[in-house]
Amino acid sequence: MKITHLLLLFYLNLSSSKCVSVSDPPPQDLVDQKCLLNQYTHRSCNKVFCQPWQKCVDGSCVCKLPYQCPKNGTPVCTTNGRKYPTYCHQKSFECLQPQTKFSNNGTCTAEGKFNISLRYGNTKAEGIVQVKLVDQDEEMFICKKSWSMTEANVACVDLGFPQGAFVIRRRFNIPGNLRINTTKCLHVHCRGIETSLAECTFTKRRSNGYQGLADVVCYTQDEGSPTNQSFRCVNGKHIPQERACNGVNECGDQSDELCCKDCQGNAFLCKSGVCIPNEYKCNGEVDCITGEDETGCDETRHPQIRENLARSDQDQGGETEETEILTADMDTERQRIKSLLPKLSCGVKRRTHILRKRVVGGKPAEVGDYPWQVAIKDGERITCGGIYIGGCWVLTAAHCVRPSRYHNYQIWTALLDWLKPNSQLRVQAVNRVIVHEKYNGTTYQNDIALIEMKKYSGKKECELSNSVPACVPWSPYLFQPKDKCIISGWGREKDNKKVYTLRWGEVNLIGNCSQFYPNRYYEKEMQCAGTDDGSIDACKGDSGGPLVCKDVNNVTYVWGIVSWGENCGKPEFPGVYTRVANYFDWISYHVGRPLISQHNV
Repeated sequence: MKITHLLLLFYLNLSSSKCVSVSDPPPQDLVDQKCLLNQYTHRSCNKVFCQPWQKCVDGSCVCKLPYQCPKNGTPVCTTNGRKYPTYCHQKSFECLQPQTKFSNNGTCTAEGKFNISLRYGNTKAEGIVQVKLVDQDEEMFICKKSWSMTEANVACVDLGFPQGAFVIRRRFNIPGNLRINTTKCLHVHCRGIETSLAECTFTKRRSNGYQGLADVVCYTQDEGSPTNQSFRCVNGKHIPQERACNGVNECGDQSDELCCKDCQGNAFLCKSGVCIPNEYKCNGEVDCITGEDETGCDETRHPQIRENLARSDQDQGGETEETEILTADMDTERQRIKSLLPKLSCGVKRRTHILRKRVVGGKPAEVGDYPWQVAIKDGERITCGGIYIGGCWVLTAAHCVRPSRYHNYQIWTALLDWLKPNSQLRVQAVNRVIVHEKYNGTTYQNDIALIEMKKYSGKKECELSNSVPACVPWSPYLFQPKDKCIISGWGREKDNKKVYTLRWGEVNLIGNCSQFYPNRYYEKEMQCAGTDDGSIDACKGDSGGPLVCKDVNNVTYVWGIVSWGENCGKPEFPGVYTRVANYFDWISYHVGRPLISQHNV
């Protein structure tokens, strides 16, 4: 769990043509230098969603096997003439074997091959962009009007320049004896995640005006020499510092947009420190892992990611242009495949409950308030709390349980008052206990354990009708310091008085707690939370219980497990929790990835 380090939001937002004025802050101040050390790219699922043909393992998007793709879809053809049942299958094969590139949607034909080339440049790395589409007889140029660094990066990667484009809009001399009809050039739109320009959407428009032709200089070591004012991408590419954090993937691997404190230009800042293009907000697809780009949207008018290619639009002079779509929209197909992937039902209560606006010292919970809260009973008394995460599994603190005593434990679900058990209460026996293999009882590092409940006789699964699992977070950037979260449990009061009813309180996440617990606080594995006056504190609550946080879509995640603390109830000694996001892969290894995986991770 590593929420305690400043959630680094770091993106300037500048178009490639914008200059930084004297009044603008230095761009490097908008980039979180500590975050940059993590070397985040478009494959870092701590920061971005994986594609439908990928899965998230140990913080990185890795290739799925093709059979894990949804089976329904349109067949596609690759550059080597092979046919695949869906776009997802092809991208999964390409992920494993990069030479298996997309060629076209539909059937393969012997003569139908996509082709891209650069013309009239002095080297192979530069020139005016020319393409031949699969179903078109002639090679055609691309219009400058629709050309940006997004498309240029894809084109250069397609041409064999792995670091993408260096610059666009450079002049190239076309021989005087050649006549090029610029009103017949093609328009192209890419998302930026494509590996071939063939995956982008090509259109043709009727226009009487001069279009201008797209050009590019692809990135080579000769072109991209570093300067004092350059930003170094993870892939080794250097871009002007002022082009970082502008929502435009100038690096090609997105590393210039993933560690931003702020965005510049036409960009939107995600809470996780990622800058995305402003047009991605309210486009019907969640692009921020924290989800806020799709909140507060007017459902009647979702802007499109791209211009509506199916209808007439207007050029800059107001002249109507009729648009003809020449290729399939593979980005829409990507979104469709994404919608077919399995989704979990977790973190959403079956009944709504309005939280009190002001919490002082903790309040009694009502039935259904915290349906993921469980109690661990050892012998005759409740000794710890736990968190139901789905199936037959409960998450708790390692110091609460011993694997050898599993037969002594009972899991009580839907419990409110353990002196007066309510009718919703269910009691589950325990099948086994798994304590983290690196748990240190002296330092409380890796203070996390799993409890597997026994299934009832004749049942395939544990059926807990009154319980709802809390979601397990996969990224340490889902919540940040100062976010409000909820703790709950049956712990003692400050005067050591026993508490028999489930109580809850609202606390704030706190950044690095080394100032409170020098040499004892491990930022990656621990999370602090409390209140300014110390009036609400989980260190008097049962160990192993939940610290849960709710995202903008009202989905609840178990962000922490009550672990340890000192001098409970004092503001300078906040409670310390095990940071659950740090253990996503450990949890998924034991309980099975499908049980807890959200968002294709």
